[in-house]
Amino acid sequence: MPLTAEAQATGQRHRVGLLNAAASGRPEAAFREGLRVLGYVDGGNVVVDSRFAEGRAERLPVLARELLGAKPDVIVTFGTAAAQAMKAATTTTPIVMAFAGDPIGTRLVASLARPGGNVTGMSLATPELAGKRLELLKEVVPKLTRLTVLGDLSSRQLEVRQTQDAARALGLTVALVECTRAEGLVGALGEVSHTRPEAVLVLNSALTLTHRSQIIDFAVKNRVPLVSSTREWAVGGALMTYAPSVIDSSRRAATFVDKILKGANPATLPIEQPTTFELVINRASRES
Repeated sequence: MPLTAEAQATGQRHRVGLLNAAASGRPEAAFREGLRVLGYVDGGNVVVDSRFAEGRAERLPVLARELLGAKPDVIVTFGTAAAQAMKAATTTTPIVMAFAGDPIGTRLVASLARPGGNVTGMSLATPELAGKRLELLKEVVPKLTRLTVLGDLSSRQLEVRQTQDAARALGLTVALVECTRAEGLVGALGEVSHTRPEAVLVLNSALTLTHRSQIIDFAVKNRVPLVSSTREWAVGGALMTYAPSVIDSSRRAATFVDKILKGANPATLPIEQPTTFELVINRASRES
């Protein structure tokens, strides 16, 4: 008997909570598509409850508690900050990361092979990513010598170290500018100016993604090439994006939810890493 029909016959209805550090968008839609492919129908055999922090990390703990109040069978998080907030709120409810930067470095899991707690899912951390991104940037901007990295450095330590190592190998100097709150963005962009960058690498997060128009406008005004991840940046005017596909990752997260709803223990479900990468070059930005 198909899953949907079986659930309707037994009256069984699962509850899935979604905690997104950013706003509703393509990753959430991809996850929901993944559920549908597996036979889950929202409002039928599953109820999906969503919360969005709109790039304001301080809202995540409250939203996490709201989701837990509905007693979900499993919670799916979008972004590292969302996963951290959810783990801080519960040690028992299963948590599936649709995507997160470095689950080991941020102590979300004990290891990739055996997460060991109530968190599992998809990791976007790949050792070769930072080097490849800078190699591509160097091809587009051959005279590049100075790079400034902007974003939440403390939660992306692995990516920052990998970027610094790759930059040294390419003969680039790197300046780091921390930005963790929307209220500090204007000051952080001023600090970026003081570093006199020849290119800016923005660490993609709910905060920077939510305020990407402001960051891109700054780069355009100062005629500085901007690089990040996820195609939304290039569509908005950044020079280039190169990163694992968060859409593919979010879609694959549905398989973790399916396994957990069928009885799997998240502590023993290995973390999966990306297999699909996206390179987007903004021709208009390159030609300007």
